[in-house]
This record gives sequence, C-alpha cells and structure tokens, in this order.
Amino acid sequence: MERGGGPQRARAEQPQQIPRWPVSADRTRGDGRLAYGAFVKAAVHARYGPPEVVQIAEVDEPVAGDGDVLVKVHATTVNRTDCAYRAARPFFMRLLTGLTRPRRKILGTEFAGVVEAVGSGVASFAVGDRVFGYNEGRFGTHAEYLSVPESGMIATMPADADFREAAAGTEGAHYALSAIRTSRITAGQDVLVYGATGAIGSAAVQLLKSMNVTVTAVCDTANLQLVRDLGPHRVIDYTTQDFTADEQRYDLVLDAVGKSTFGRCRRLLKPGGLYMSSDLGPGWQNIPLSLFTPLLRGKRVKFGAPTQNKEMVEHLRGLMESGQFRPVIDRRYPLDQIVEAYRYVETGQKIGNVVIDVAPHP
Repeated sequence: MERGGGPQRARAEQPQQIPRWPVSADRTRGDGRLAYGAFVKAAVHARYGPPEVVQIAEVDEPVAGDGDVLVKVHATTVNRTDCAYRAARPFFMRLLTGLTRPRRKILGTEFAGVVEAVGSGVASFAVGDRVFGYNEGRFGTHAEYLSVPESGMIATMPADADFREAAAGTEGAHYALSAIRTSRITAGQDVLVYGATGAIGSAAVQLLKSMNVTVTAVCDTANLQLVRDLGPHRVIDYTTQDFTADEQRYDLVLDAVGKSTFGRCRRLLKPGGLYMSSDLGPGWQNIPLSLFTPLLRGKRVKFGAPTQNKEMVEHLRGLMESGQFRPVIDRRYPLDQIVEAYRYVETGQKIGNVVIDVAPHP
C-alpha cells in the first residue's frame, strides 16, 4: 500500500555520464567459461561512509552459475540494513563485510524482477518467472541484474503484487516474523508494537493480527489513520500520551525502531512477559540483558537472530496473496537518485519502505 495517495518522487536531475567500475581484464572463469556478461548499471561503493560514498557506475553483468538464478531487477529498496552495511555501523560489522574496505561493492537486500536465465540444475524457476526475495550477505540488488542461488530467499511473486510491493515485502517483514516466532506469541495474547509506522513495525502489526493476537500499536499523530488501517485493536499516539504509562499489560513489547529500553518498558509487561527490540540498545545493553534476565524467572529480554531461508519468503508470499500483509510504501526513487533515498532513510522519518525503481515502471 502506498501512503498519501501516491509516491513522493525526488526532483529530476540532469543526466550525468556514468563511470565504468574497474573490472578484471580476465573475464573468464578458471575453466575458460565466461564469468561475466555485458556491462550493466549499479549503485556501488568502494569505502564505508555517508550516502555520498555511493555512486552509479557500469559493472560486469553477472551470469547464472550452477544452481543460480539470474534476475533482471525491476525494483529494490533502501532500508536500515543497507544503511548499516554501507556505513559499517556498529563497527563490528566490518568483521563480516571487510575490515578497511567493503568486500561487496554493490549493496541492496530486497529485490523483485523477472528471471532472465537459470544455471544448470535449477528446477524451481524458469525464464520469465516473476520473482522476489531477500539477499543479505551476498547483496547486489541495487543493480540492473542479480544472480541468486535457487536455494536462497527467492520465490515467485504474490499473484496480485506489482514489482514495487513485492520488493518491499521481505526486509522489515522477515525481521518482524523472526521476532514473533522467537517470542512464541500465540492467538489471544497481548502485544504492544512501538514504532508501528516503520518497515518492521508496520509488518509486525499485520502479521500479529493474522495470528489473532491482540495488538496495540504506537505511532505519532500524523500517522494515526495509516496505522489504524493496518488493523490493530488499539492505537496510542506517543506525541500526546506516554505509551510507557499505559495501564494495559502485555505478553510482549516489541520495539520495532530500537528507540526504547527494557527499563522504560518493564512496567508494561505481564509477569513473565517479554521485551524485544530491533536494536542492540544503548551500550548494546540488550545482549547482556537477554543473557541474565531469563535467569531471574520474571520479565525478560530476548534478542533473537533473524531467520533467512526459503520457507520465510514463501510464508510471506502466502500472507501477501491472502491479503493479510501488504508492505507500506513511503517514497519511490529511480536508481540514479539512490543517494537521495539513502539520505531520506537516514532522517529516521520514513514510513514503511523506500522503493528504488531499477527498470521503468508505469
């Protein structure tokens, strides 16, 4: 769903000459087969830093290796995950991405597009299939073409979804679903979602509702109607009411924006209730709290790692097809203006998802 009756697009800019990203002179694999196709457009970065480290360049087109699917990307997103990897914050992320410089030059985690080719042994997809998915770790979705393993987080698109909606359907939603599954919340229990307008929070409200959980959502005045449309049982406006002073008690408080703490929200929990956050918290406190609060056999903190597998993306496809989950889309930018998209996401004011149009859309 798109908010405000339509997208807010960045202002048009004069076209600029696209640089060619340095590539190896040897464009073959060790066995002599072609390792790359033609040159294609992508958003690349050679160092960590602010949005301005990203530039549009021509890069080698990937090819589908054995067991891989080559996707012509129609839409992708810029999200908190992309921003964290681009800036290497927290610093320990460099252990995964490269200590001094990023190993993966093309970022991007979410994608939707059309299968262009399949590698040897691929049976689940065929040329022409409309697909979507999530590719954290390998990245590469901020480009015109992407090669992903058939066994990864890739599935055929929901029947009635367009490319933009499908592209926005995995990052926030898989974090939300992972947290919900880790919490073991069941039908009839009470959950408060703080930050219900973000990609994670807006997904969490809908996923919990689909499970017949009683949901209280917290947001600001400007977005009350948008959040009500997501279907929670109650909505709290944090600009007029301190949500931590709420009289209701909850089995789970889910901080979907990482701006609260266990200390502030503890009084909201029922005996044995659970606090979860999408962030490590001040001083990374949620890690030690998740280790020792369970020992006290009372109100607890849990900090679960997100699950990334094919079952996850197929489950989200089913929820989208049934109408129980629809990603909220805030703004759209063309790939050429991805730096502006990064800047906007980092204001902390985005609602739902920011989509990047890679291929032309009507």
